[in-house]
Amino acid sequence: MTDQHLHKVVHEGVGPVALLVHGALGSRSYWNDNISALQTVCRPVVIELWGHGKSPSPEERKRYEPHGYVDEFENIRKELQVERMWLIGQSMGAALVMHYAVSHPDRVAGLIITNSASGFAEPTEWQERNRTMVSKIADQVDEEGVECLRDSWVNPGRSKRIAASTLKLLANEFSEHTAAGISASFRVTNYALPLGESLEEITAPVLFTNGVEEERFQRHLPQVKKISGVKIVELPASHAVNAHDPVGWNQAAIDFITRHPISGD
Repeated sequence: MTDQHLHKVVHEGVGPVALLVHGALGSRSYWNDNISALQTVCRPVVIELWGHGKSPSPEERKRYEPHGYVDEFENIRKELQVERMWLIGQSMGAALVMHYAVSHPDRVAGLIITNSASGFAEPTEWQERNRTMVSKIADQVDEEGVECLRDSWVNPGRSKRIAASTLKLLANEFSEHTAAGISASFRVTNYALPLGESLEEITAPVLFTNGVEEERFQRHLPQVKKISGVKIVELPASHAVNAHDPVGWNQAAIDFITRHPISGD
């Protein structure tokens, strides 16, 4: 059904709209420790990916592809009646907001992104990984349901470095995920995420918050640096940068948004 749309939570705030996009198996409370800080410089709009939390799980495969998300983000921008907006993404969400920045450069005030192997990987290598390891995860979800991933390494909501209050919310929201949506997110969305040479087409201001303790990601830094003028801030965190070090991440985000005002705000 084409009338299905991503679930979003629109927060009050001061300044421009900022669209917040979590990663695979995340949900709306992933940003729980960032919202109040962001509200001092922007109006956070938290969305949930297809099949995650309260978002529906469309049957059409194309809606899970990056361009399907790009269309959804653009619809949200129009609905909120803003000319340009900030986009803030984590992991899979970081890759998706970069796709939007490539497709709609004139609608992007700036990007704030975290470690995203899916966005910065070499496309052929990443797609081979999807044909093997990632497809097995999707097969397991198809056979056993989403609960089989609750204690898996792929679930960001099991990291003990995230605040206990946030972990409790994420655990409750995990029960809202649908098998169809999660499986399609791994099979369809994840497969097509690497931007490759398109990274060089991003023209908006970009802050990359690098969780330096995620050692396996650090080999992708040369790809990050293909983004013209990217500002890299290193934080003592692993993959879930904004949740592992909310104080450091919040300050970096506030500073970056403040330094790049939208004309007319």
